Amino acid sequence: MQIVLGMENYRPAEKDLFLALGNFDGVHRGHQSLIDQLLKRKHEAQGMAGAFVFEPHPTQILTPERMPPLLSSPQRKAQLLEKFGLDLLIYSPFSRDIAAWTPEQFVADFLIDKLHVKGVFVGFNYSFGHRGIGTPQLLQLLGQTHGFEVHIIPPVKVEDEVVSSTLIRQALEKGDLTKARRMLGYRPVMDGIVVEGDQRGRQLGFPTANVGIDRIYSIPARGVYAAKAWLNNQEYSAVVNIGSKPTFYNEYPVSIEAHLIDFTGDIYGQEVSLSLIEKLRDEERFASVEELIAQIGRDRDRAAAIAKDYHWDL
Repeated sequence: MQIVLGMENYRPAEKDLFLALGNFDGVHRGHQSLIDQLLKRKHEAQGMAGAFVFEPHPTQILTPERMPPLLSSPQRKAQLLEKFGLDLLIYSPFSRDIAAWTPEQFVADFLIDKLHVKGVFVGFNYSFGHRGIGTPQLLQLLGQTHGFEVHIIPPVKVEDEVVSSTLIRQALEKGDLTKARRMLGYRPVMDGIVVEGDQRGRQLGFPTANVGIDRIYSIPARGVYAAKAWLNNQEYSAVVNIGSKPTFYNEYPVSIEAHLIDFTGDIYGQEVSLSLIEKLRDEERFASVEELIAQIGRDRDRAAAIAKDYHWDL
């Protein structure tokens, strides 16, 4: 998949361009349905299938205080969009100047003059233009005026609920990995950098990677999880703790620690991804360090038994 950073770097291809519009946070099953329809049209027309995404998310610029936690980084989003079959991803910077554009300006400047689209695909609740006043129906009218197709994709439901990034975030906040996975179509994943911690795990006999994750991203509920870790192009079974170490501290920032089973080595500064499989238990305060060590051993054994039947699915 070709990734273009900034509209000024885009060069129109000879093939007709069919474009998905939206933010695609998490690239969940609703987004995947849209992509499936886009790919069918691309193959019919022997064209190209792409996505146009504003980065950063417009809410980060306009109302950062109301910005919900994101489900995916730009890098993870690109990886998912490539996995699901897109040929092209255009990341375009968002600004207050662009936010002031009318829907007609967005269509004329971006979709027509710069991208020369043959068709666009949007979700049922897509909005665009100043204050989000542009609707899918308005986009259809503008498409008729300018001569490009507009396809509006209906909602996707899982157990009678419309799949949305909001519901997925809520499920993660409750530690409901089953619901989150059903709506995502894959196991929830966290991406981060291994940073230096208090080395408490090593002292307890279970060395852990302290995973630094930007707080703009959604963090699942506190607790202990069975997981798969992806490090240096290899997967490992892992047990992951999300919490504030209540056995040792009355107050401590929430941290994410991963014990990679059957792995030894120094990985400070390296990128690691954690795919959560099952929540094992809630966070607990133990009466003694010995009780904690015994429980960590049980957590590790249980996580190893669960994770051995799974493989990295991204």
